[in-house]
Amino acid sequence: MIDKQDIEYEKVVLIGVITQHQDEEKSKEYLDELAFLSFTAGGEVVKRFQQKIDKPNPKTFIGKGKMEQVREFVVENEISTAVFDDELSPAQQKNIEKILKCKVIDRTYLILDIFAQRAQTSYASTQVELAQYEYLLPRLAGLWTHLERQRGGIGMRGPGETEIETDRRIVRDKISLLKKKLETIDKQMAVQRGNRGSLIRVALVGYTNVGKSTLMNIIAKSEVFAENKLFATLDTTVRKVVIKNLPFLLTDTVGFIRKLPTQLVESFKSTLDEVREADLLLHVVDISHRSFEDHIASVHQILKEIEVLDKPMMMVFNKIDVYEAEAYNDEDLQEERTSAHFTLEEWKKTWMNKMGENVLFISATEKENIEEFRKKVYEAVREIHITRFPYNNFLYPEYDEFESTDE
Repeated sequence: MIDKQDIEYEKVVLIGVITQHQDEEKSKEYLDELAFLSFTAGGEVVKRFQQKIDKPNPKTFIGKGKMEQVREFVVENEISTAVFDDELSPAQQKNIEKILKCKVIDRTYLILDIFAQRAQTSYASTQVELAQYEYLLPRLAGLWTHLERQRGGIGMRGPGETEIETDRRIVRDKISLLKKKLETIDKQMAVQRGNRGSLIRVALVGYTNVGKSTLMNIIAKSEVFAENKLFATLDTTVRKVVIKNLPFLLTDTVGFIRKLPTQLVESFKSTLDEVREADLLLHVVDISHRSFEDHIASVHQILKEIEVLDKPMMMVFNKIDVYEAEAYNDEDLQEERTSAHFTLEEWKKTWMNKMGENVLFISATEKENIEEFRKKVYEAVREIHITRFPYNNFLYPEYDEFESTDE
């Protein structure tokens, strides 16, 4: 199914657009993220192309002149893959491939490709395979041409790499089988969740690469895989955690991302079920990222889609050790002071201040304010527990009533 061989870095160009809905700064941010995605998938970004257009060209996404620039660069530099920041239609992808004579993929399939690399369990692999097939179905004519040539690398770790199945009915049958397989596993996982007893469930949620797994390793004293790449964690991990004498279940979930493929939201239904069934959400944010407010909005949008925004939530602003405000010169009247120039203390006085006790500032790697984090999580879990089981009130006193020495 998925080729898990080591991937050599391949030359990649990125293509993005500037529109009335996406200004130059926003387009640059998306391309920065796309570059990180490409690196995670095994690509070396050689050049970026941007074009300002009112709306994408229905045939080639970008204009004729810009496409010729891209083609010349691809030929001269032996580029193997062109990655577009927005989802391409099957017709656009086919037309662009004819012009560029190289692999052409979009952000959606790049994310699917990374998931194909990261899937460790049979369940995660099945979820990814289903999402890939659903994405490939309308693109069979163009993509199978690549597969016939047995070309590997970014975007080519999809299903059917050794057998060319051009018949759409076969692919639809495969999708149907995968859905049935996932339904069976979903039922098994639902039973597992039901067997976890009366323990309160806490879920770590947030944008990808914000430090959720690192935080879980500290709190749960476990060894969850964590590295500085997007989607380092794909499989949901559940650990029993005890703070002072209060036990609860802590779940590390897959990170979210802007423009998250709809195929993945549907395929990873059970992963999201862990979030749906949680009693408390810990929304981890990388405050050192200049677009962290956008990341928060993206996560909230997905949480809204799965109808969990009404759950108790704590905002955990991570990576305070590497946060840096942009330099601001008071004497430069040309420069307007924006939130990018805020110090950490100034940020705490903004909308974050209105969240009261439900906001924390930590560094998981440097273990700054971790004791305060443990205290607030304890108090939040304790409140949920004694509300649900009031007769256990005497078992779990206030955090400060314990001896100050940590266990």
